[in-house]
Amino acid sequence: MLQNIDRIFEEAGRFRAGSREEIEQFRIKYLGKKGVIPALFDELRQLPAGEKKTTGQKINELKQFISGRIDEFMGRIAAESEVVSAADLTLPGPPLQPGARHPISIIRNQIIEIFSRIGFTISEGPEIEDDWHVFTALNFPPEHPAKDMQDTFFIGKDPDILLRTQTSSVQVHVLENQPPPIRTISPGRVFRNEAISARAHCIFHQVEGLYIDENVSFADLKQTLLYFAREMFGEEIATRLRPSYFPFTEPSAEMDISCQLCGGKGCNVCKYTGWLEILGCGMVDPNVLEFTGLDPEKYTGYAFGMGIERVAMLRYQIRDLRLYFENDLRFLEQFCSAY
Repeated sequence: MLQNIDRIFEEAGRFRAGSREEIEQFRIKYLGKKGVIPALFDELRQLPAGEKKTTGQKINELKQFISGRIDEFMGRIAAESEVVSAADLTLPGPPLQPGARHPISIIRNQIIEIFSRIGFTISEGPEIEDDWHVFTALNFPPEHPAKDMQDTFFIGKDPDILLRTQTSSVQVHVLENQPPPIRTISPGRVFRNEAISARAHCIFHQVEGLYIDENVSFADLKQTLLYFAREMFGEEIATRLRPSYFPFTEPSAEMDISCQLCGGKGCNVCKYTGWLEILGCGMVDPNVLEFTGLDPEKYTGYAFGMGIERVAMLRYQIRDLRLYFENDLRFLEQFCSAY
């Protein structure tokens, strides 16, 4: 039996492990419940009493030798893994993918820059408003359909508290707190209870403009909007004004530009007319001036409002408004970060 133990010593000494799996197989072969060492201890019981002590010591030495080999192999594998996985701090880091601004942010900043060149300041206000600033002060009658639950997200009653449906509410704050002359634009996010589709969303962004002073005329409004259209869409853009109705302006109009998606030839986006409406505008109704404490006999002014999503749609030829809100990197990576 001692000769068999010496043979096992030699066999275990020749073993070389290349992986953790091989080390585990080595351990099971010699130290497992059905392994070589337990088998030797079973044979030890059958030896004469005079041989048990010497043979038992030899088996324990073999067990310790094999356990030491396993620890040696495991330490070597761990050291090699640490060397392989250690980062070389002298190497340059992985390149970072440059980000880009969201198309809505790009167009918003461009609109702000265009109007800033002609003296408009920036005004901001809360997204959660009361009925006075969103409707009443803007000359909306109590029965106006825009106040219906189908169009407005109400979050409180008595008084009515709601998510603003337009950034014109910011203009009311300005009129209440700033004496004329007033020349300001109000960019921001608005909310309306509408079904989400390729052409509409319950969350969108607007820019409202307001100019109040003495002797402001509709001609001033027309020239301001023509300047904006040419700066945003190019000198060759065609524009037109159509009569319309808004509670807070009188007279009121809607401004169309030639469709940038089809070049004015007609497509499904412009409903085959060759024109797309981009904003509403008009002279500020005298009632609005009175509501906010200004003398309509002394002051006049104009107001306009546009949807940023619509302008971005025309600039980038995007046919589905839902793309703005999906955060799809394949879509967002197409836009530069110039603004």
